[in-house]
Amino acid sequence: MSLRTILPLLLALAACRPSPHEGAGTPAAIPPTPPAVPARDAVRDVKASMHRFLAARRFHARMQVEGAQPMTGEMDYVAPDRYRITLPGGTQTVIGNVLHMRVDGRRIQVPLPPETLAPWRDPLKLQQSQQHLSAEHIGDDTVTGRPAQRYRVRHAAPEAVAFDYWIGPDGLPLQLRHAGRDDEGRPYTVLLTYSRYDDPAISIEAPL
Repeated sequence: MSLRTILPLLLALAACRPSPHEGAGTPAAIPPTPPAVPARDAVRDVKASMHRFLAARRFHARMQVEGAQPMTGEMDYVAPDRYRITLPGGTQTVIGNVLHMRVDGRRIQVPLPPETLAPWRDPLKLQQSQQHLSAEHIGDDTVTGRPAQRYRVRHAAPEAVAFDYWIGPDGLPLQLRHAGRDDEGRPYTVLLTYSRYDDPAISIEAPL
């Protein structure tokens, strides 16, 4: 996952909102990555976690981008293809490959390319990178007060990238952090946090 993948998603959705507003405050600082320590079969753990994630029927996610183009977004997902994305300027609903929203009292539908939502649904690009994935177990950690195992994950295809990945006691991902530089050499950090797996209270309908 790179900034060139993440930002087009958030910026494209933000551009669709009818009434843009300023952001939702300064995000919390993200701690640095500690050194790795010997541990379990990290690749197996990470792949198993992502397979469980891809099988989840519902979840909530928060994406925080820090750097030259900071942005924060939240998303609810209901299988197989319903998304509700909340940005500082408004909320959009995606059903299938169609973005639904209201502008000046009118319901608008905008087609989206199939890959637009891939960073939310498969952030590790597991379906593309399984043969090129490596991982190290960093150690015990916590995410929003929940115990977690922290890993450093790398893959070489479809593009070289490294990130930290936190897995909860149930084997599902709790958080993913990637830091790098954009095409102009400016540093950035992307933080994805997941919660509310298979929560029946998450429901997504097309806007009326």
